[in-house]
Amino acid sequence: MSFAVDTNVLLRSIDDGHVAQPIAQKGLFALRDRGETLSIFRQNLIEFWAVATRPVANNGLGLNTAEAETELINLKKLFVLLPDTPDIFPEWERIVLQFKVSGKQAHDARLVAAMIVHDVSHLLTFNTSDFKSFTTITAVNPQSILNQ
Repeated sequence: MSFAVDTNVLLRSIDDGHVAQPIAQKGLFALRDRGETLSIFRQNLIEFWAVATRPVANNGLGLNTAEAETELINLKKLFVLLPDTPDIFPEWERIVLQFKVSGKQAHDARLVAAMIVHDVSHLLTFNTSDFKSFTTITAVNPQSILNQ
């Protein structure tokens, strides 16, 4: 089985003091210990940067750009960074039309498209409900990994 890691899990894994930090970290470690491949996409890194460098008062992590750069370097070392390919956009387009996607969920659909193109079956995310309409992948909450 292969796992993509959603941006919210990446962010929580470094968010010192957040109640979800240990769950994110332990879930990632448990999957790695099971020998699962953990992948991310460039989209994750862009979303990570946006939230990590946003002020805490605006629901961000408040990192400066040097701190965010260090975190990006670490993420690229810890996870398999799968490439953007020309096949992702047509798959995204098919998904948004098939599932009648609108608004912010278009970003989730792009992640699902990249997963399909790269044959990644599972997504580790705290927002499983955001992905329940995408029947081609399985969204898994880190807490459920710890409960197994």
